[in-house]
Amino acid sequence: MELKNVDKLPIDIKEAIKKRISTRTYEEKSLTKVDKNKLMDFNRTLSNPFGVEVKVQYISKDKGAEDVQLGTYGTIKGAKDFFVITVKDEPYAMEAVGYQFEGLVLYATQMGLGTVWLAGTFSRKDFKNAIKIGEDDLFPCICPVGYPSQRRSFIERITIASLGSRKRKEWDKIFFSEDFTRPLSKAEAGQYVDALEMLRLAPSATNSQPWALVKEGDSFHFFCNYKNGLNSDVKKIKHIDLGIALAHFHQTAMSDGLKGRFEAVDIGFDIPENMHYIITYIAE
Repeated sequence: MELKNVDKLPIDIKEAIKKRISTRTYEEKSLTKVDKNKLMDFNRTLSNPFGVEVKVQYISKDKGAEDVQLGTYGTIKGAKDFFVITVKDEPYAMEAVGYQFEGLVLYATQMGLGTVWLAGTFSRKDFKNAIKIGEDDLFPCICPVGYPSQRRSFIERITIASLGSRKRKEWDKIFFSEDFTRPLSKAEAGQYVDALEMLRLAPSATNSQPWALVKEGDSFHFFCNYKNGLNSDVKKIKHIDLGIALAHFHQTAMSDGLKGRFEAVDIGFDIPENMHYIITYIAE
């Protein structure tokens, strides 16, 4: 695998991360042509460090996707427009989806639009007349996009309360120094303290925050935390979540003028059970 350079997003990344929330209740109207074009034009500028081709398609229930069945995603109210994300099944495909598409989510946030990641196993037949999808494509997530309603639905309020959506794990639970035996202090994080804080704020399915990081010298090793026997579809979601976290870390580092590169390296310390090594960022 040849890792790629990625451009810094032309947005205030920290403001967008702090502002972004999962929106489940929308005004019942489709995006304006101007807003749709801004989003799709921006999407064409996006990439990911893994060199994986991530395809994003736009569909609207007001035009061309009237028959799309979204009833199983009943916590979403009023949404007319959706992004559909597909990718080939290859190494780092899910991390690439998380990293790249989060750029579009944060851009939409800056525009004042609402979004929410919906990751899972979606039925091709529900979307077959609305999108282009190859037989060997993975279809790991969709994302409503639209104008947030001023009033959240009852279901949304219950969902937020049950997931604790704005709560995040503390530093000492996810960031470590040299190995997994000692928590990483903010002083030890140095110039990367903001990048790590923005990683900590990343969204994840059911707010599980399945990431861990070990800073070893100038290297930041990223791990995904899940049980080995987990269902393969759920594993994919965990890896998407890790990709989102990577985007928050890397894009914040670049916005702070910090330079580094991603590499797959050999880990020289003991890795706890259920921790799965993903990639390393090496500060330059």
